[in-house]
Amino acid sequence: MTIAPPLPFSHKSSEAEDFSLLIGEIYDTALEPLLWPDVLKGLARFVGGSAASLFAKSNSGKTGEVFYQDGSIPAEYVQAYFDKSIRFDPTTIGQFCFEIGEPFTTSDVLDYREFTESRFYKEWAEPLGLVDHIAVALEKSASGVALFGVFRNAQQGRVDAEARRRMALIVPHVRRAVLIGKVIETKTAEAASLADSLDGIAAAIYLLDASGRIVHANAAGLALIAANDIVHARDGKLALRDAETLRDVLIAADHGDAITGASAVTKVITAGDGSRFAAHILPLSPGARRKVGANYKAVAAVFIQKAELETRAPAEVIARSWKLTPTELRVLLAIVEVGGVPEVALALGIAETTVKTHLGHLFAKTGTGRQADLVKLVAGFSNPLRSISSHP
Repeated sequence: MTIAPPLPFSHKSSEAEDFSLLIGEIYDTALEPLLWPDVLKGLARFVGGSAASLFAKSNSGKTGEVFYQDGSIPAEYVQAYFDKSIRFDPTTIGQFCFEIGEPFTTSDVLDYREFTESRFYKEWAEPLGLVDHIAVALEKSASGVALFGVFRNAQQGRVDAEARRRMALIVPHVRRAVLIGKVIETKTAEAASLADSLDGIAAAIYLLDASGRIVHANAAGLALIAANDIVHARDGKLALRDAETLRDVLIAADHGDAITGASAVTKVITAGDGSRFAAHILPLSPGARRKVGANYKAVAAVFIQKAELETRAPAEVIARSWKLTPTELRVLLAIVEVGGVPEVALALGIAETTVKTHLGHLFAKTGTGRQADLVKLVAGFSNPLRSISSHP
């Protein structure tokens, strides 16, 4: 079974026109998540792929779930991936090593020949006619990572520079739409009004017009204004301590950011008692504004909540501490979980000589000389209270 490539964008329209329309549709999903399957089809087509999905993987690399996919990959294959194939997908561990918003492909994670020789490729990807995947981390936490990815089939070939360029164009907007959708939690409020949904959210939310006037504030937002500390309302307009940043975002949002790529801004605001708050100022596309309602003229949304420490996954911390490549990290974790060289080679679907080569690199980078030392090294990261500042 192979996945047919989607139809290309119309030659009659320019890339800018295609992009502008697509960006509006992306933001529509923030307030209507059921639009994601169709939008993902457009994203796959724009990047030059055959299928696209929003999904998550746990930091163990053994479990995950798909939030939305465009329907191009049969449901039974999607289910089979998360039930079984994810456990021996050689790209999984390496996916945790890339920064949020940084596109990466299969060959960025491991040697492509090694990928095509893997059990995962032969049992899952090859039967579907898939040859490559370009993805990006949208959000990370102590428990896992949320990703957006586009598959390429044999007809399209491996990811090229043009696909990377187009992926980089849409990633900020996809991530922003997912963030807005997550905060608003529309999936749990389909039968309620937008105002009721916003009032049920702990974060302070403000929808602003181009002048900064508040066109809607949720209950938490009104309470924050009443506290008269980190935000104020003057003549109906929202005022932050960094007024210049807010003004610049509003101007960019009002003029449309589909082509210029005006990005979200995050500011840290310190309250009178010393506590810190994160203010996320997000421009809204025309499509998202329409979904907010005819009575609203919002061009930007402001979310304010107490700042929280972002916890990196242990595997990512290990990789960064010793500057390990994704493949070296995969071999290291396999040694801890599986055992010796023959067992690791069998589990990862690679030659024993390849495992030994990576093992040599691991010894050199970590200053160890035995596999038992590597196991102790990884075990040291399992306790989040243990300091790792002494490591190189």
